[in-house]
Amino acid sequence: MGGAPLLELRDATVVLGGARVLERLTLTIPDGEHTAILGPNGAGKSTFVRLLTLQQYPLARDEPPPPIRVFGRDRWDVFELRSQLGIVSADLHDRFVHGNSNGFVSAMDAVVSGFFASQGVFAHQRVTDAMRAAACDALARAGAAHLEAKPLAAMSTGEARRVLIARALVHEPRALVLDEPTRGLDLVARHRFMERVAEIARGGTTILIVTHYVEEIIPEVDRVVLLKGGRVAFDGSKREALDAGRLSAVFDAPMTVIGDGGYYHARVAP
Repeated sequence: MGGAPLLELRDATVVLGGARVLERLTLTIPDGEHTAILGPNGAGKSTFVRLLTLQQYPLARDEPPPPIRVFGRDRWDVFELRSQLGIVSADLHDRFVHGNSNGFVSAMDAVVSGFFASQGVFAHQRVTDAMRAAACDALARAGAAHLEAKPLAAMSTGEARRVLIARALVHEPRALVLDEPTRGLDLVARHRFMERVAEIARGGTTILIVTHYVEEIIPEVDRVVLLKGGRVAFDGSKREALDAGRLSAVFDAPMTVIGDGGYYHARVAP
């Protein structure tokens, strides 16, 4: 794609509650390079996502360059950034399905709400025909056009997660960030969901997957960054990263790894 990198981190350190959650993290993710950030609980993955979405900032430094740049810029209006960076997460799912006081948010309203960064569409928000047309297109891309009028609360977890992909895509973002996106899905729903993500990757949207599930890493991902204790433990090709020895060291348990059709499956060794 040739644009500024999706993310540049230079010696980025984040301290929360007196503890260093990320420690001098240096990492560049080019625009157009499908990448996975993989690590156990406590590795710093959630803080990494908050850095990327500018909900969290690293410690300031006196000397240039700045510790973080997103698409080449260290300062963004958050609403402007949301049009460039789509987010899908299990936490977002919980807020939509379980956190709405009105109890009814249709797929169409959920997707249109992406234009307003809200959870549903409200009376004071002006929804245009162009917005609804874009929402229809996004639902089709996510394989959820048939769900347009259905409330999220009445959907299966897999259906609702596809609607949230459509919400993330409604702006035609440059990149789609998936933060443990298949949490709560069964094996079949997980596979179908990730196959839809793979189609989006092949369509030209940069995919960044942040997860502790090896199975969420789609075949289109070529690069895997292993995080442990807030540091980069390994950064390289998927084949090298998803090695049983490396994963055993990162997850502090003996692991076995099997490749199957471009996907990998990891298990704790007996």
